[in-house]
Amino acid sequence: MLPVIVALAWPTMLEQAMNTAVQYVDAAMVGRLGAQATAAVGATTTINWMIGSTVSALGVGFLSFIARAFGAGDRQRAARVSGQAVLAVLAAGLLFTVLPLSLSRRVPVWMQAAPEIRGQASEYFFILYTPMLLRAASIVFGTALRAAGDTRTPMRVGVVMNLVNVTLNYLLIYPTHSVGPLTVPGAGLGVRGAAVASAAAYAVGGLGVTRALWRHPVISPRGQRLRPDWEILGPCLRVALPAALQRFGTSFGYVAFAAMINALGTVPLAAHSIANTVESAFYIPGYGMQTAAATLTGNALGAGDRKRLRDLAGMLLTLEAAMMVLSGTLLFLFAPGMMALFTPDAAVIALGAGVLRMVALSEPFYGVAIILEGMLQGAGDTVTPFFFNIAGMWGVRILGTFVCTRVLGLGLKAAWGCMIAHNLLLFLLLLIHHLRSEKRERAFFAQDAS
Repeated sequence: MLPVIVALAWPTMLEQAMNTAVQYVDAAMVGRLGAQATAAVGATTTINWMIGSTVSALGVGFLSFIARAFGAGDRQRAARVSGQAVLAVLAAGLLFTVLPLSLSRRVPVWMQAAPEIRGQASEYFFILYTPMLLRAASIVFGTALRAAGDTRTPMRVGVVMNLVNVTLNYLLIYPTHSVGPLTVPGAGLGVRGAAVASAAAYAVGGLGVTRALWRHPVISPRGQRLRPDWEILGPCLRVALPAALQRFGTSFGYVAFAAMINALGTVPLAAHSIANTVESAFYIPGYGMQTAAATLTGNALGAGDRKRLRDLAGMLLTLEAAMMVLSGTLLFLFAPGMMALFTPDAAVIALGAGVLRMVALSEPFYGVAIILEGMLQGAGDTVTPFFFNIAGMWGVRILGTFVCTRVLGLGLKAAWGCMIAHNLLLFLLLLIHHLRSEKRERAFFAQDAS
């Protein structure tokens, strides 16, 4: 069991690590332009999360059914599901191209960004969403490949995508300059250059993953009719819809959360934006293992192997807890140094390091919650995580942050305290649900055996 988990998880972890490294490079390069440039990029980050996570929720529905079909050895059904995923990508990609482009001027205003950064933030947002169709393909088709047990291809595509991003960042953000005896050409586009680099990388990633899916020996959509097949599409959407509502609802909560952070001023916003970038690296073990949890849960259910499913749960949760304890310890120890990589501003470093050390203490609990949610997704249960996430986001994080920042006049640390409380509640709710489900299953099989 352990070799299978590792084989599925390590490419996803490496892919996440590379993506995070590129985020670090992006943030560091933009950060050298000053706090206003960092704030301009950070002002729309939460909207980016909302749209990206809503599209990725579509992949969850297809993940569950491809993983089950793959586990049952039903190649024809797996290919049919993949064909319906193409339709979903076309619909979502077009929708989330038209809406962001048409609303790009208003988004920074809605996010309560400072007037002096709204122009840059709007332009950055517009450029970023120009290739959204290919970005949607990268997200959903990558999920389909992982559901079929291929986590290496998305990783390889990610390597190319990140190399494109970093190279173009360097050439487009800064003006022509000298490095020793060499003259390095540069466009000097600043924030606009960072947006163009990211958009180009998304396009390359989408093309690469689409090519890989079309060439896959089992789940290629070649030969499938590109029209709704409701026998397949209906169940996939029933799984995807709660996941999409959850991610949209929680992401909209992130928007509300970020808007309250934005209102605290430029220094708290810059600290919050950079701290989020730093923090994301320390969730790599969690999200890498979540992919393995979802895929293997779907495979086990497709094969009808309940014992394998129980063994899988125990091993995944133990591994995840151990890795996230280590991750949280490293984050706590190196928080100031990590912040200093992205900004020379002492006030931003001090504030960001403080909130990072707070969240480091909750890392193991959130890691376990990530795995439990991944197992539910692999089983096709997206309703339970939907209710738990919405309750935690709006009942704890948003309400708590509103009271702390708007009523009590507290700052960024209080807001992050509310975020941590939300994560701890999610851990408790998912753990209780998991233990109760195991108890019901044991009772059912004991009764059946008698």
